[in-house]
Amino acid sequence: MRRLFILGLDSAPPKIVYEGYGVELEALREVSEESVRYILRSCHPPITIPAWIVMFTGKTPGELGIYGFRHRRPGDVRESYIVNSTHIKAPTLWDILGRKGCRVGVIGVPPTYPPKPIHGFLVTDFTTPGPHKPYTFPPWLKKELEEKYGQFIFDVVYRSHEKDKVAKEVFQMTKQHLQVVTHLLLKKKWDLFIYVEIGVDRVQHAFWKYFDKHHPRHVEHPVYSKVIPEYYKMIDSWFKEIRKILPKDTIIVVTSDHGAKAMKGAFVVNQWLQEQGYLKLKEMPKKPGQDLNKDMIDWQHTIAWGWGGYYARIFINLEGREPKGIVKKKYYEGTIRQLKKDIGKIRGPNNEQWQNKVYTPYELYPHVKGDAPDLIVYFDDLNWRSAGTLGWNTIYLPENDRGPDDAVHDWNGVLAIYDPEGTLSKGDKGTIDINEVFDLLLELVAKH
Repeated sequence: MRRLFILGLDSAPPKIVYEGYGVELEALREVSEESVRYILRSCHPPITIPAWIVMFTGKTPGELGIYGFRHRRPGDVRESYIVNSTHIKAPTLWDILGRKGCRVGVIGVPPTYPPKPIHGFLVTDFTTPGPHKPYTFPPWLKKELEEKYGQFIFDVVYRSHEKDKVAKEVFQMTKQHLQVVTHLLLKKKWDLFIYVEIGVDRVQHAFWKYFDKHHPRHVEHPVYSKVIPEYYKMIDSWFKEIRKILPKDTIIVVTSDHGAKAMKGAFVVNQWLQEQGYLKLKEMPKKPGQDLNKDMIDWQHTIAWGWGGYYARIFINLEGREPKGIVKKKYYEGTIRQLKKDIGKIRGPNNEQWQNKVYTPYELYPHVKGDAPDLIVYFDDLNWRSAGTLGWNTIYLPENDRGPDDAVHDWNGVLAIYDPEGTLSKGDKGTIDINEVFDLLLELVAKH
């Protein structure tokens, strides 16, 4: 097969990659303009985990049993476990091609920690607990990389008021990643190479309000307004050099798992559930920002509770499933219907109309596996994130309850496929669902 190089820019939106909004791109723009170009429609939910693994298995989150980074087992209130590579039961693109004898390189694709054996080499993703853990395959690759580039940096703290520190650390992390990828591209044998950079997502969450002039809380800043453009420029300059070292006939894919847009605020889902009579607390926390825990809840009078995040997960206190469940199974569907209707009526802080979208997993996926929530909720079509904490004097927060965060996820990402030999007809091809990308990539490899 001809070589295939996939550059994954986590959360990169079409308006930056395709339209150059606020950023001067050269190499990325040149490739995208000469590509078969799609608007990528992300999965439900449009979150890094599960979105990348949906792309590289062709399975929906329901089929994978993965609905986010954190999950709970029935009976728990808060998270029980964090998703990792052992939860991925479907074969990935690199598994399938590896079995056919292709040499594969996988860097930073979530979730690939802990590392599994592959026919090639692998460096795990941002879910890795730290460089003290095994994070490469083969295992000795870790020593090779650390001798050249130091301990691998998997992620940064980006929800922070220390913006100078965030900027410094996200650039430092990504520069190291770019060096490692360059080294592996040059020194290792590969037919398929996939590299996902999480730093794009981090820099957008931390600096979007300084970058996006349409942000409701936009602030022009002499330093912070330049961070996102300079970050993209760093990747673009690296990509320009990488193109020179890739074999001339390499097919290049530039893609993202979802997009990004301004966060208008956070909706305090559990306080709303309490106001509506679905959640009963023994007493309201005195301090704002308190996490909901099982000891706070009056279980004999609680019907449902929720989780925060870029989308809300609602759980029903179902008899027989939850330790102190009170909702009888015969009333479950009616409870779901009423909750959906009530959530649909939620309006904004100025009584403005919201586009709230509420689904059961069974409405979204052909199969529902794993520990699925009872309801998946997008407040105002993702413009408002869900805040799961308590103790606030309002149900509308101007910002994320988990720390400074300027951006939310958006449905649309990018998928550009560049064939230097011109066998693909370039131009805009409309929208493609993220779970359809897998078959497209397999077909692309089969043709060449």
